Amino acid sequence: MTKNPDIIADVIVVGSGNAALCAGIAAIEKGADVLIIEKANEELAGGNSKYTAGAMRFVYNSNQDLLPLLKSPEDTRLSNTDFGSYTADKFRNDLLGFNDGRALSVEQNILIDHSYETMLWLAENGIKFEPIYERQSFEKDGRFVFWGGLTLAADGEGVGLVDAELEVFKNKGGRIRHNCSGVELIIQNNTVIGIRVEDENGVQDELFASAIILGSGGFEANSELRKKYIGSDWDKAKVRGTPHNTGQGLKMALELGASEYGFYKGCHATPMDLHMKNYGNLDIPHFERKNYRKICYFLGIMLNANGERFVDEGIDFRNYTYAQFGRAIIEQPGHFAWQIFDAKVDDLLYGEYTFHDAHFVEADTLDELVDKLDGIEDKNAARNTIDKFNNAVDQNTSFDPTIKDGKCTHGLELAKSNWAQVFDKPPFKAYPVTCGITFTYGGLKVNENGNVLTENGEIIDGLYACGELVGGVFFNGYPGGAGLTSGAVFGRRAGYGAAKSI
Repeated sequence: MTKNPDIIADVIVVGSGNAALCAGIAAIEKGADVLIIEKANEELAGGNSKYTAGAMRFVYNSNQDLLPLLKSPEDTRLSNTDFGSYTADKFRNDLLGFNDGRALSVEQNILIDHSYETMLWLAENGIKFEPIYERQSFEKDGRFVFWGGLTLAADGEGVGLVDAELEVFKNKGGRIRHNCSGVELIIQNNTVIGIRVEDENGVQDELFASAIILGSGGFEANSELRKKYIGSDWDKAKVRGTPHNTGQGLKMALELGASEYGFYKGCHATPMDLHMKNYGNLDIPHFERKNYRKICYFLGIMLNANGERFVDEGIDFRNYTYAQFGRAIIEQPGHFAWQIFDAKVDDLLYGEYTFHDAHFVEADTLDELVDKLDGIEDKNAARNTIDKFNNAVDQNTSFDPTIKDGKCTHGLELAKSNWAQVFDKPPFKAYPVTCGITFTYGGLKVNENGNVLTENGEIIDGLYACGELVGGVFFNGYPGGAGLTSGAVFGRRAGYGAAKSI
């Protein structure tokens, strides 16, 4: 096609998180000149990806499949590590477990089928990974045993992932403009030809390109859209990630007739420190903000304001429950809960529980602990719940955090299915938690090239989407680590697709 002299880039990508950067890298690979525009300043850029622990879920069949992805393949621990396998069938079954009876979507099958090749593609671009020894393995009989199908995280976690992808993007010739917010898509002859943008001072400009890729995240930082799409209680949720994912990309696409697609009532909702400042506390370094999550509930119990348990804390590995239990908490009276532990599990609790801004109470007896549980008016009900739990714990089964050990409770209306232990070793600790929303599941419908589609299934020429903006990937939850992988898979596809339009 003849190049318009007003075109500032072949491809403009909106956003600078994992999905957007993968789209930019992929488009450059196919010969496109790429500009990323980012609403945030340089310090806050990177979207929700920077708030993650960098774990990525993908298909692999053996330890050997992981070696090309590793930053340190010479690590001496590897010969003493059992990574197991994570087959395509296992990935399918894990996703089906959150689909509420739905068959796998087209998008879910794409995620599964392209997960490993996308990881290889990242590694070939110099973006390397490390085994998650601290959070996804336990030492058993002298070996490191991984559980839950989640084995690798980006070197440097979420911040490291974004930094590495941005470095690759720039080294390949990509450009980025910060403090540049997308306001409205520009359309001519039924084709998207550019985007109207605004800087931090409110000054607007028009940028033209052969293709626009929306990689600007969902609507989790917009309380009105949360209430509209997810439910009335959701304005009470704390935003775990960036303040900039306000749904503007979604809004711009819908204004052009794009189809609302996917499960708009669904979202990644995690137990978070009740006293966390919004957006993970912008006053501390970016890499520390993830530590407000509190996801070791499976090692203890959770009590609501009535002093009652409300979920089976041990129903499955936390990889398969943490993105749903935030929803369970926001549905409780007062939108909060207490996570309770005894000293037996101190060495198993993740570092977020000893984080310098972690809020908790501690006591040498359970009675004293319960007295400190602010927000629980009926302290006797809380004591009764703990006593009944202690009396119901199976004493004949050994505790084993590397497997679903079947160490359960008996006779309770709400059982704990695994990892149930009596609270009998002081000091006892309790952590106040609420619901933290990370990202939303409803988005846009895209085709095999990442083109955004209308409600009639027609292509909106020149418009592509990736990341949280792709609907149909997750429904009533997701297995941990699948979000970043999805961003990379669909970002790469959108980048390749957009480059074809040049």
